[in-house]
Amino acid sequence: MHKQSNKKNQDTLLEGQVVANYGRRYEVELDSGKLISCVMRGKKGGVACGDRVFITPSGTEQGAIERIAPRASLLYRSDTFHTKIIAANVTQIIIVAAAVPSFYEELLNRCLAAAEANNIKALIVLNKCDLSEESKQALNNLQLYRDLGYEVLQLSAKQDISPLKPYLKGHTSVLVGQSGMGKSSIINALLPEARVVTAEISEALDSGRHTTTHTRLYHLDEQSQIIDSPGLQEFGLHHLSPTEIDHAFIEFRPYLGHCKFNNCLHISEPGCALLEALEKCEISKRRISAYHKLIHAGHSRL
Repeated sequence: MHKQSNKKNQDTLLEGQVVANYGRRYEVELDSGKLISCVMRGKKGGVACGDRVFITPSGTEQGAIERIAPRASLLYRSDTFHTKIIAANVTQIIIVAAAVPSFYEELLNRCLAAAEANNIKALIVLNKCDLSEESKQALNNLQLYRDLGYEVLQLSAKQDISPLKPYLKGHTSVLVGQSGMGKSSIINALLPEARVVTAEISEALDSGRHTTTHTRLYHLDEQSQIIDSPGLQEFGLHHLSPTEIDHAFIEFRPYLGHCKFNNCLHISEPGCALLEALEKCEISKRRISAYHKLIHAGHSRL
């Protein structure tokens, strides 16, 4: 009798995708296209935008999430005490940078490390390229990442979004980056009906005002989706071990395993293959400095 009851409960579950995350409340789009406002059953958390979930309806537009389907990927950040999920089942991370306000290279390195650790494709977008003089210096700074093999796309979202569109085809992409880089402008240009409020730039503080306060998924076509996330000021990688951090810096990989000591942290140890490569200018001082900051900080903060 108990088994029959459980089967009946399973049969009443509806499947859908989380398309918006408002703290402890989630908007789930059923496979029929209907939107249901949901909470997570019990005290379990960890639901992310992009998750496939099974819900029990409790009204025409209300429900409870009973369980999360297995994920293909999970992007999140963490410090010593907290974990913040960004998105699930993404296949591409689009890191949005701009010359105005100036972008944090350390944040860029951390986002790339998170992408590599999760085996997710990374694309760097330099937005606001209509600001030609400012963008020249920003593009020079990004040349290092082009040399590493990362794609760097120049864009002016408010003028012409078409260069980005081919990169979105067939992907579930998530936009990440600090406030003021123009993520909402990209969403507005791709989906004018979304009417996302764009950020005003505070020139005095050289930073953007947070306008996106929740994570939302938008459908571009039947095979392509894009997730807009709140602006980041930090991207903690406390959940990654030193070995995972090593491998997340792609240019380090040929040298890993060739140090004198197996537990080498590549800081000042004798016989370190990475430090020897640095002396020969085979790897960038900027990148190994970014790695050292992660190691010294315990991977917890920007």
